[in-house]
Amino acid sequence: MGPTALAAFTTLDLGGPAGALAEPADEAALVSVVRDADDRGEPVLVLGGGSNVVIADEGFPGLVVRVAIRGISVTPGADGAPPVTLTVAAGENWDDVVARCVADGLAGLECLSGIPGLAGATPIQNVGAYGQEVADTIISVRAYDREQRQVTEMPAAACGFGYRTSLFKRTPFAAGSATGRFVVLSATFRLTPGPLSGPIRYPELATELGVAPGDRVPLGEARSAVLKLRARKGMVLDAGDPDTRSAGSFFTNPVLTAGEFAAVTLRARQSGGPELRVPHFPAPDGHVKVPAAWLIEHAGFGKGYAGQAAGPGDPGTARISSKHTLALVNPGSASTASLLGLAREIRAGVRDAFGVTLAIEPVLVGVSA
Repeated sequence: MGPTALAAFTTLDLGGPAGALAEPADEAALVSVVRDADDRGEPVLVLGGGSNVVIADEGFPGLVVRVAIRGISVTPGADGAPPVTLTVAAGENWDDVVARCVADGLAGLECLSGIPGLAGATPIQNVGAYGQEVADTIISVRAYDREQRQVTEMPAAACGFGYRTSLFKRTPFAAGSATGRFVVLSATFRLTPGPLSGPIRYPELATELGVAPGDRVPLGEARSAVLKLRARKGMVLDAGDPDTRSAGSFFTNPVLTAGEFAAVTLRARQSGGPELRVPHFPAPDGHVKVPAAWLIEHAGFGKGYAGQAAGPGDPGTARISSKHTLALVNPGSASTASLLGLAREIRAGVRDAFGVTLAIEPVLVGVSA
């Protein structure tokens, strides 16, 4: 049997062969496999659901460790009072976790419905959507520290959570290492029992639900509305929809200083007219968050755009989703090289138009931006 093609393990359906593959099914086995590979000096790639990763066409020459640890435990509050503590093993399907919480009347994760991948990836990326992020409810993260060679329990305050980032994402193990210093084993969340969601913060979701921002709705209604919004944008996995053959949002929304935002507004009005309004939202420390999708579209890259080098309808070239400009998709037989080429073209266009360099959200393995 030949080497395992990693494309089969990614939502982009891209990625060449693995040097070796392991699928440890419990925490002790996972730690042992990673520790032994480190002792041998073998490169390690820890792979979850493959929904937030871009792997080179040449593949990965070392050991690919697919996370398969399962288990969920629920601990009621003292004397049955809120909050409820939920501990989720890294290999649990994330949307199944959210669906279970909604069914069990536990609020705090409902707006994170429909996000593909495994639970262990959520603290690494500080996954968020529609006004919620996992940092809002995480109490602690259990991880294997490859440098100290021990399992550690890290409180939320030590996890370095920020917008789509964390200590786990930012801390390398060694130069060029595909997987960082920490391998997430499980995460523990503090959730609120009851029939209603948390406050609906995101205007688009509030509109879908027909409520005002800040209102609460039944948990099932919040989940259903989020799934509808995500499906319309091609952000819910569907084997029959090539627009879902993606890594989700390929770029993060830039967070700008007031001065940087003023410069973006000036450039936008110079090209689009003095009345053009740049959509924006408040961010911490007086910063401003601007939708990357708006910047991409107004830099001239519309839905379905396939890049300067592509022919009409060419399935061998990556393109922008026909539903959402933040998603870059593999329409059939694209390559990682074509995907990254399109990403570079978009980043250069946005930089030329607005002076903003978009940050790539997925983890890049064996390739660079």
